[in-house]
Amino acid sequence: MSAIPKSVCVYCGSRDGNNPAYAKAAEDTGVMLVKNGWRLVYGAGDVGLMGRVANSVQNAGGKTFGVIPTHLMDWEVGKQDLDSFVITETMHERKKVMIMNADAVVMIPGGAGSLDEFFEALTWRQLGLHSKPIFLVNTEGYWAPLLSLMNHVVSEGFAGADILSYVTVVPDVHALESSLQFALRN
Repeated sequence: MSAIPKSVCVYCGSRDGNNPAYAKAAEDTGVMLVKNGWRLVYGAGDVGLMGRVANSVQNAGGKTFGVIPTHLMDWEVGKQDLDSFVITETMHERKKVMIMNADAVVMIPGGAGSLDEFFEALTWRQLGLHSKPIFLVNTEGYWAPLLSLMNHVVSEGFAGADILSYVTVVPDVHALESSLQFALRN
């Protein structure tokens, strides 16, 4: 009987963004997951960076687990050729299913939806609802304003400094791979 593979939840944009480095980071993330034998858990879309990550995983022969709410099936072009394809009723249920089926959380560039997912995972970690590692891939400094905001929240007394320790910031997919290998070792 084979061991259940580790799974990595990837939050990212349903658009490509303006910098080609974001698309490359998405594709490299997918290839890196497969190289390490990890399953992709993500929002089941076939557009933007989401589609790029999933397609690169599939093209490299990896496993995929997608979760999408009914109301986004058309908007995000639900990718139904995944190994596991789950349709939920709500966004909250989507986020819960994604994080419950992952061993680690990664956020590459994205927009409001990615931020919503990230902050929910971070809040749940802060509240002790999970202890999964959270990684922020700061591709070409994309997340610098978010990091400044998080430091501001701490400096203004709305969170303890420990919240910063729940997020590992890496500059690129290569550094992400090393950090994930360390975090997901048996």
